[in-house]
Amino acid sequence: MLTKKQLDLLHFIQKRVARDGVPPSFDEMKEALDLRSKSGIHRLITALEERGFIRRLAHRARAIEIVKLPDTLAPSGATFTPKVIDGDLPDSTPAAAKSITIEATELPVLGRIAAGEPIQAINDIPPEIAVPSQMLSGPGKHYALEVKGDSMIDAGINNGDVVVIRETSQASDGDIVVAQIEGYEATLKRFRRKGGSIMLEAANPAYEPRILPSGSVSVQGRLVGLIRTY
Repeated sequence: MLTKKQLDLLHFIQKRVARDGVPPSFDEMKEALDLRSKSGIHRLITALEERGFIRRLAHRARAIEIVKLPDTLAPSGATFTPKVIDGDLPDSTPAAAKSITIEATELPVLGRIAAGEPIQAINDIPPEIAVPSQMLSGPGKHYALEVKGDSMIDAGINNGDVVVIRETSQASDGDIVVAQIEGYEATLKRFRRKGGSIMLEAANPAYEPRILPSGSVSVQGRLVGLIRTY
């Protein structure tokens, strides 16, 4: 038997998958259930998984399979078929496979960026990495950084990933940015304005948000893509 919060979360995930075909983020789950922290969402997800209603898929960001629904959520007389939130494969192979050409662009890898405590982000002689040209977002320079740390795992950004950054000094609330702190330290965090201050928010409940004077934080770029090697 599910608690009301567990049932509410399962219903919310079901509705979002049916509407958008993608899962809600942990922030969206937290707001929908009016919880104060994402640690509560983690506990509810774990409880639903232990009770066999959902299954988390390894090595895939925000990928959850709804395995079954309680009678209160399943349509009357309907048979529920599990569906992975990030889409189904086609039932059959097309008769004639189309040739797809993917253009690549070489970007400099300007060192490592912290997804945790800030570290020095820029190297003197950057190597380069090839990224799909379709990943580049808008005009302006782009560069890549290797992620170190686990503070952005709930945003699907893991330790060792390479993030693609579009160089910009502007950011909107909720953007994931490269933020430079006090002129020399850099970190990858979600950007939010809070009165006259800047909040740098992690995507991991183990890390507290950092609230800093606006004059001590400068945006160096905005996340536009991610590359992962297995």
